[in-house]
Amino acid sequence: MGRLKHTGRETKEIEENRKTRHKMVVVDPHISIITLNVNGLNSPIKRHRVAGWIKEQDPTICCLQETHLSPKDKHRLRVKGWRTILQANNEQKKAGVAILISDKVDFKAKQIKKDKEGQYIMIKGTLHQEDLTLINIYAPNTGAPKFVKQLLIELKEDINNNTIIVGDLNTPLTPMDRTSGQKINKEIIELNEKLDQMDLIDIYRTLH
Repeated sequence: MGRLKHTGRETKEIEENRKTRHKMVVVDPHISIITLNVNGLNSPIKRHRVAGWIKEQDPTICCLQETHLSPKDKHRLRVKGWRTILQANNEQKKAGVAILISDKVDFKAKQIKKDKEGQYIMIKGTLHQEDLTLINIYAPNTGAPKFVKQLLIELKEDINNNTIIVGDLNTPLTPMDRTSGQKINKEIIELNEKLDQMDLIDIYRTLH
């Protein structure tokens, strides 16, 4: 689970939509982002299934977590129609995140940040001349809220009103998101406070 967005974009989007309605014939401003924890892509059958799912969903951007690929296995994640593939991989074939961008869109990467543990990747660039910052996170099973909070603090300068954060945060942000065994503890409360402070909203819970 993970779907955070900076609120500053909302009013801007309404205004932009008005302006772009007339241009829609030329450029479709709509982008779709799908995200999935794949739980390992070392099996060829699994890679084939995931590639099939991506083609079926036909997103602008696809974000994957727990790819379990090592830096030298990068070539294994190939999907026809999504040639731009950006990854953060771990030498031990643990964690691992990837972002695939459709050939149908004009995306230009300006900056990429990632860690050697394969826990996150951030890309800054332009999509159809619009600025976009996308962060794909796979939070570790233990201490996830603390990890996410710390990462947000580290990336604070990069987070603006064109930022979208996706991934597997391994954290129930609200009581509604938790399973019966999970509790909303102090660390989750502190993470939510940090999200508020940084003007980030949970899109899914805002809409549903």
